[in-house]
Amino acid sequence: MSPARKLLLDFNAEGRKGKRRGTLRMYENDLSGLIIGCAMRVHTVLGAGLLESAYEECLYYELRKKGLKVDKQVPLPLIYEEVQLDCVYRLVSNCRK
Repeated sequence: MSPARKLLLDFNAEGRKGKRRGTLRMYENDLSGLIIGCAMRVHTVLGAGLLESAYEECLYYELRKKGLKVDKQVPLPLIYEEVQLDCVYRLVSNCRK
């Protein structure tokens, strides 16, 4: 199972209001809606033109404020011809409830 899929399964097995949800698609929509809303708020407050690190810190703050557990700059290995190449990509944030 991919790390992203496991994250979605772990995100909120009970649903946001404590009720069991029926499908994985609902988890994806809940989580992505929450993240996009936070990102839009950060952009609305700060505007354009700042360094990526400023937006990253503010998004981190907004996501934590919403009750998500967030890790910054998480290494995401790349598998190429059965060889794992470490630290090729970094997830800006890894969110979970």
